[in-house]
Amino acid sequence: MKRLSIAAIALLGGCMTQEQPATSAIPRPAPDEATPSGIAYLCDGRKEVSVVYAKNRASVTLDGRTWRMEYQPTDAGFRYADASNEWVGRDDLASLRAAGAPLAFNCRPTKRTT
Repeated sequence: MKRLSIAAIALLGGCMTQEQPATSAIPRPAPDEATPSGIAYLCDGRKEVSVVYAKNRASVTLDGRTWRMEYQPTDAGFRYADASNEWVGRDDLASLRAAGAPLAFNCRPTKRTT
């Protein structure tokens, strides 16, 4: 009887499907990539950020306002900044900060735009 129970559990376990992640990875281009590449991000609070990366620069747009930032080398993740704003993150998670205050956070890429 015990063998039958173990076999039944194993059989049922094999029938269950694993849930796939809701989003697939959308890699950022290398900082020195000359060809513009756009990525749309969805952030906490349903905020949408659009970023176009090209040749050590990023144009970051939120709510109709665009910041043009320069690539800043960092040990981990990525960072684009101007005099008082930054687009910073690691892997598939980013934040937009203006004068140190977060404007959009926990931003995840949703699709390519260019």
